[in-house]
Amino acid sequence: MCQGHSHLGTQSFGPNPRRYGQPPFNLAVVHGGPGAAGEMAPVARELSMIRGALEPMQTAGTLNGQVEELKVLLEENANPPMTLIGFSWGAWLSFILAARYPDLVKELVLVSSGPFLERYACQILPTRLSRLDKTERLEVEGILGALEGPAGSCGDRGISRLGEILSSCDSFDPIAGLNSEILADVQCQAQIYQSVWKEAELLRRTGELLEMGRRISCSVVAIHGDWDPHPAEGVAEPLSSVLKSFEFILLANCGHKPWIERLAKDKFYSVLKTLIA
Repeated sequence: MCQGHSHLGTQSFGPNPRRYGQPPFNLAVVHGGPGAAGEMAPVARELSMIRGALEPMQTAGTLNGQVEELKVLLEENANPPMTLIGFSWGAWLSFILAARYPDLVKELVLVSSGPFLERYACQILPTRLSRLDKTERLEVEGILGALEGPAGSCGDRGISRLGEILSSCDSFDPIAGLNSEILADVQCQAQIYQSVWKEAELLRRTGELLEMGRRISCSVVAIHGDWDPHPAEGVAEPLSSVLKSFEFILLANCGHKPWIERLAKDKFYSVLKTLIA
């Protein structure tokens, strides 16, 4: 598994970054996970109808490695400053990039971000488990236990299965078949998830993640579903205290992945297209 930049563009998901529409490319979607490359392809395709879009894949095995990798991909393949649309973990990654390299980012959109303070995060797992039956709960708990071990101990299949179960309980009213279609195209990489996420959690726990917001100079918009187990107040309240220009948009009847939601998909794309027009 690639731990740095030496194999950019050679993973099985094809060219890195993927390109949608026509240049200039000053818009990029940043996937979650960490280690769930490819899940934002539908968003990139939809937005490419009005602006050329890039879908960079994160392959580095450390948090700083992913930040620097994303920087290189954008500098070498795009026309900065960028509009970055980060999803879930990708929202944090884009946030960190905008703080570290403000000249690279002109607009930041955080979709379904994780909460920025530790005290909000304790709600996430109980909410998810409450939406599962007993068999699924036991399976999730088993995979999460494996994820506490050394990097790579869970296995790619384990993290892929966890994604399948959580995508189901994270959705409010998903369009039939769409989520399965997206997941079939996602490259789940357990070693990346385990190593990067541990670093990311520490960054949140120490308060350093939120403090980075004070160094972000561009406008920031957060889009969040009201059914997302990641609590909306864990994004809206902390960010409003540190960002210079911040807007929060709550989507009704919407789970963690707005573009698969039957009742929220159109509103989600309408908001995005207005922001990037």
